[in-house]
Amino acid sequence: MPDENGTGVVPHGPGDVWFDRTTHMNHYGTKLPFGCVGAKGIVQRFVELDGPRAGRSMDVLDASGGYASACLGAGSPVVVPALTRAVEESGYVTDEIASLERARLLRRLFGAGGLWAGRFPAADYHVTGRNSGSEGMELALRLALESRFDRRDLRAAKGKEGRDVVLAFEGAWHGWTGGLLPLLNRRHYRVGLPAVAAEPFGFTTEHIPFGEAEIAREYFARNGHRVLAVVIEPVQGDAGILTPPPGYLREMARLCRESGALLVADEVLTFAKTGEFFGMTDEEGPIPTDVTVLGKSLGMGVLSTSMVVARRSLTVRESGAVATSDLRPITCAVMGAGIEHVHAEGLLERSRTLGEHLGTLLRRDLVDRFPTLYREARGVGVMHGVELTEAASAHLGAFRESMIRSGVYVEFMAGAGRRSHGLRYVFPTMRVAPPLVVTAAEVDSIVERLVDGSLAFRKESL
Repeated sequence: MPDENGTGVVPHGPGDVWFDRTTHMNHYGTKLPFGCVGAKGIVQRFVELDGPRAGRSMDVLDASGGYASACLGAGSPVVVPALTRAVEESGYVTDEIASLERARLLRRLFGAGGLWAGRFPAADYHVTGRNSGSEGMELALRLALESRFDRRDLRAAKGKEGRDVVLAFEGAWHGWTGGLLPLLNRRHYRVGLPAVAAEPFGFTTEHIPFGEAEIAREYFARNGHRVLAVVIEPVQGDAGILTPPPGYLREMARLCRESGALLVADEVLTFAKTGEFFGMTDEEGPIPTDVTVLGKSLGMGVLSTSMVVARRSLTVRESGAVATSDLRPITCAVMGAGIEHVHAEGLLERSRTLGEHLGTLLRRDLVDRFPTLYREARGVGVMHGVELTEAASAHLGAFRESMIRSGVYVEFMAGAGRRSHGLRYVFPTMRVAPPLVVTAAEVDSIVERLVDGSLAFRKESL
């Protein structure tokens, strides 16, 4: 249970202590009545800000992984010295100038014998960086679009004349920047914002359900000659942690290859969370992609960054994709130290075992025990979701507060909602995705606190 003893004077109440409550733009509609005063590992120290409990402090286990970005937790003994050294020694040159720090990282990942060389051999792929996952996905889409025409005479590339469709998936989330809007099939996020022009070299987006191989095969049989690219999440995150059936991702790669379409993998969320560095992996090994975008955990919880790995044949017009932060030396140092630690300590292998245990507990202690609150648990590695029932999903704010007061911080995904082809509605889903450094005892404690939170929510809100 949370520690209610506190650690002395805890800032709360009126005044300027929580100036961010009124000054920071509100993105959630309502703000939770808690403040964070510090964190270490997966434990965050929260204080109640309002109401009869104001001033009460408590330790809260982070089952969100810092919005899926802090894979090594807070105050990592690996990240802190790497960041300190990089600030003091590595400089800040752009990619116009070679950097020893950048060279070390890319050689370790993509050079001969590198960690990712088997999947992305340097002879076939090149790499760049962006400031965020959304920017990485924008660049991935640009790489696909610019493959259709000659940039000197602005005429269609041979064989690409009729390829005007980017295929996406119902419930997908790739970011909310302008170029990515067409990839979302959610009217809520598209209304009132600019549409992408249909021509010249514009594109149309079509959506099919995720994880349905026969529907995909039928779609390609009718429209494969028009498909320029398929943009896919290996596990659909915001749709409710929807995991595809075995063989589905490889079948999508086959359909793309045989129809001449590009396969773009959005691994911003899934990077290092599925028990592998890459979600585009199955029992046969790496699933080939044309463009892969990594993000969130890549910045080890201290930097917002992304990496775009693309086939060398895919490029963009000169100067158009220059970025303020493209694999800057400091970013490379943090990435390199974190990835090396994850590899050396076997954190991915460990996360597979812990993830199986976590999934078992979520099904047994939440779904089976609270059928009025939860419909289904699903997931892989340290990336799990527990879908709410329709009744429970009407009280998300109260649900979150109950969980936090029970000592666990979780986030809620929107769910895929209504889908085509008669597939069932997917309701909002509680994302349980702790950092890779979580221990078995902490996994048990997370689920125990989720049970406590469920009991409190059921008693107070339903």
